Parts: sequence; structure tokens; C-alpha cells
Amino acid sequence: MKKVALLLFAPIFLGAFQTNDEWKDKVAPELLARAEAGETVELIVLLREQADVSAARLLTTKEARANYVWQTLQQTAGRTQAGLVAELSGKGVEFRSYYLINALWVRADLDVLRSIAQRPEVSRLQVNDPVEVEEPIEETPVTTRGPDAIEWGIERINADDVWAMGYTGQGVIVGGQDTGYEWDHPALKTQYRGWDGTAADHNYNWHDAIHEINPLNNDSIVSPTNNPCGLDSAVPCDDSGHGTHTMGTMIGEDGDNQIGVAPGARWIACRNMERGYGSPATYIECFEWFLAPTDLNGQNPDPSKAPHVINNSWSCPELEGCNPDNFAFMQTAVDNLKASGVVVVVSAGNSGSQGCSSVSTPSAIFENSFTVGAVAQNDTIAGFSSRGPVLVDNSNRLKPNVTAPGVGVRSSVRNGGYATTSGTSMAGPHVAGLVALIISANPELAGQVELIEDIIEQSAVPKQTSQDCGSVTGMEIPNNTYGFGRVDALAAVQQALALVDTDEPATGGPAVEVRPNPFEEKVTLSYRGLTGETKLEVFDLQGRLIHRVSIDALEVGSIDILTAAWPAGIYFYRLRAAGGGQLSGKLVRK
Repeated sequence: MKKVALLLFAPIFLGAFQTNDEWKDKVAPELLARAEAGETVELIVLLREQADVSAARLLTTKEARANYVWQTLQQTAGRTQAGLVAELSGKGVEFRSYYLINALWVRADLDVLRSIAQRPEVSRLQVNDPVEVEEPIEETPVTTRGPDAIEWGIERINADDVWAMGYTGQGVIVGGQDTGYEWDHPALKTQYRGWDGTAADHNYNWHDAIHEINPLNNDSIVSPTNNPCGLDSAVPCDDSGHGTHTMGTMIGEDGDNQIGVAPGARWIACRNMERGYGSPATYIECFEWFLAPTDLNGQNPDPSKAPHVINNSWSCPELEGCNPDNFAFMQTAVDNLKASGVVVVVSAGNSGSQGCSSVSTPSAIFENSFTVGAVAQNDTIAGFSSRGPVLVDNSNRLKPNVTAPGVGVRSSVRNGGYATTSGTSMAGPHVAGLVALIISANPELAGQVELIEDIIEQSAVPKQTSQDCGSVTGMEIPNNTYGFGRVDALAAVQQALALVDTDEPATGGPAVEVRPNPFEEKVTLSYRGLTGETKLEVFDLQGRLIHRVSIDALEVGSIDILTAAWPAGIYFYRLRAAGGGQLSGKLVRK
């Protein structure tokens, strides 16, 4: 019997011996070296199974999408993290669990790191290194506005013309993750969702992901002299001023200073940087909070309180630890938040002086980030604005998506003041505000991220350049300098309004009539006022092109579309005529 027992156990022992170091393949080399040198390290543990939230695209409302994504992510994390959480808790290890991406933040020594990496459900262990605010660029002084004047960027994108139509962002929630925000600034207080005009309630409206001093700030004592906000602030607070400036451009207005694109919107926020430095863990924590905001104790998450759009004016360059080996952390966070119905606006970066392919850092590089470059007051690209294509992940992806005012932008700063600065950090908030204007004009677009982004791109003022980047020339639209062009709020809102109700053709000018609508096997679009080559495109609710045809349009005509293969649901069409005229609207299949 003893001999049999030895024969049975010998292969198991030998197998364990042979694979003893295989766990190291899961660990980032820098992380392993630091742990082997005796350091206690911060790391992000990515689990092998990631939730599939693709079915969210079949849901028609933002609330339904957000709830589905939140529940699916939580269920996956709860099921797959249980064993690891139990082990870490049993050992008294400091950790924090995430569900937006199936991952954990852990503070560990070598023994704990090894134990984690040996678990089969674990995919990768990465360093939790800094995320850095995209610092403003100092520019030659430019003409700026002041009290009782609309800022130049707002006028340039025609946001004030949208206000005249009655759309100021009302009913829309914008979010920001940055260095924090001075919530009671005169230009921000009234628009803060946590302020009812009499008292403040920061539950579900504010979250602080800064739980410790960042070592790159070279001090460890929390005091008003080094960090005026402290840690885990229960009240919105800005420890450096960057965030307050970006929020002002999104929604700011105090009766005199008209600095915000969507002053009728409300805002919520999360601090993800400690005096300009955060980490993948802090930005993931903020992204996760935006999916389902919580009370101040971090409990009772509610996806119905999520914003419609969030602004991200920060970057994570390779110098601070972000590289192709860990891009998946950030990309998954962006992908899942977008799937929940939130538009993720990201500044392109201020490395344009390096030339082409200077859009090179998360989250600007990702497909599902809506990336924004900067233009100056003469409506040409700012020298600092980063260009595409994206090469760091070998995607050759065209970036930025669009451009917006980013030079000499006057907005709110700490202590109730106003100041002018430049950078793509200033351009991104213009686009986040534009998203609010679009949704306030057509609330049915809430949660329809792809369609909103398509509207912004297609309505932008085309911009060309002599600079060729990658395989795309600067004379093409889109290109890797301006993307689809400089955003135009008025044109975008007009497109959004065209999707509201298309049952009755407009009187005079180009028009289209849909018969029948709702339809089943076939739909006919009868048009007038279109001439020349005309393209018809039909998109589903996710903005995916499902039908395209070109015709030589006459003044009056019709187009039949066979729809037997289309699933029941809502679709959007767009007609664009080379000879003039553009029409869009909604289609409903039974």
C-alpha cells in the first residue's frame, strides 16, 4: 500500500516542481523585480474572465443599458473573485475589489504576489503606477472675454445659437474625473446636482478616489499646506485647480460670466488625482463610480444616477507605467462604461510638437474613447494638439475624432476666480458640453452613444491640412490632425432634432416622408428637394451602418428599402445629396 501511495503522489510532486516558476509569466517584470528586492508593492490583479456586456446594445433606453451592464459586471466579479477575496481577507492583506473591470487593487509582498499569481483564475498582475493630469500649455496671450460676454470658444462652436433655440443642456447630467472641483464656485454651484438651492447633499453626486498621498508629490503628511483637500474628502474639493477649469467650460455660468457650453446641465464628479497624480486604480475607481454612483460611504450603488457624458482631461504616458502590456485595464473600463450608455470624452494630449502619432497615451488612444484635439482662435490646429494615427497598440487607428477650442480658454478656477489657459484639456470639455446640448434637444438620444458621436462627427466643420500622418493625407476627411473637423453645436443639434419626429414632412425645402412607419417587410422614403448623387445610410440604435445605397436623385422621387431581414426595433436614416440638402429621421420596424 505504501508503494502504491508513493507512485500516486510522485507525479503530482514532480508536476508542481516543474511548473514552480510559471506564475512569474503572469507578473509584469518591473513589479516582480521590485517585489523580489523586498518592496511591498501596489498592483492591479486582472482576472481571466471578463464580463460580456455586448447584449446591452439590444436595449433601447439609457436606464436599461446601465442597469444591465451594472448587474452583469457585478455578477461576474462576485462569482469569479470570491476565492481570491477570501484568501486575501484571511491573510489580512489590504485590497480593493472592482467590477467595472474584473480586477482587484492589492498591496502585497513577494509571498502574497506569488500566491495570487498561482491562482488559475488570475490572468495578469500589473504595477499600479501614476496617471498624470494633462498639464495646460502656456501660450502667447490672446484676446479673451470677461463678465457680460460669451467666451470665444462657445461662440465659435455656435453653442449660443443653440441656447437661442431653448436648449442649454437641461435634463442632462455631465460628469468629470479630474483633480477635483470647487463645487461652490459661483459659476458651478447652481448647476451642481447636489445643490437644491438651499442645502447640499453630496451623496451620489461626489466621490473621492484619493485615499493616500501619491509618492510622486514627495511628501507624506496630509496638511492644508500640501493638499488642501486631504484624503477621502466628503465634500467636492479641487487640490490643484485643473478640474474646476474644465467643469466651467462644460456647464459654467454665474449670471455674468458665460463660460460653459451647456449651462442648463447639472454636474457630478470624482477626484482621481492627488495634486496631478493618480493611478490606474484611482481612475478605475472613478469610472466605476460613474457607472453606478454611490452614497458617501461607497454603498448602495444606483446606475439610474449615472451621468450621460464624462470628461477626461488626463493621460497616462509610458513614463508613468502605462504600456501595451497593461492597456487592457483602461480599455475595458472605457468599453464597459460606454456600453452602459455614457459618452466618454477624452483629451487627445499636448504632444503635437512631436508630430504624427503623438496621440499615444490612454485613454485617448482607444476606439471607444471620443478623442478631442484643440484648435486656436483662428480655427486652425493648435501646435501642441496631439495627432494620429495611433501606433502604440499597432492599431493605426485614426485620432482624434474631432477638434474644439483649446487655446486661450477662459473658465473658472479655485477661490471663486476666472483664468485663461490652453491645452486639449480645455478642448475636451467643449465636446462634453455639446453632448449635453444634443441630448437636451432630443432626449431619445440619451444612452445612444454611437449615434451621438456620429452626429458630432458628421456635423463638424471639415478641416484640412498640408500635414499627412500615416496613410491618411491631410486633405482627406477625416484626417489625423483634425479628425472629422471642428465641432459645430448648431449643426449637431439640428441633426439631432431631425431625428425627433419624421412622420410629417416639413413644408418648404428638402423633405422626406416615410411610408409606412412603423413598417414590416418594406419601407419607402419619398423625398423632395434633393438633387444630384444622393447617399442613403441607415443605422441601428448602436450607430452601426446596416444599409447604404447611392442614387441619382431628382427633385422629387422615392427609395424602396427591403427590410425583411431587419430585427424589430428603431433605426435612423440619413440622406445626403451632393447637389445640396441633407435629411435624417427615425424608422420603426414592427
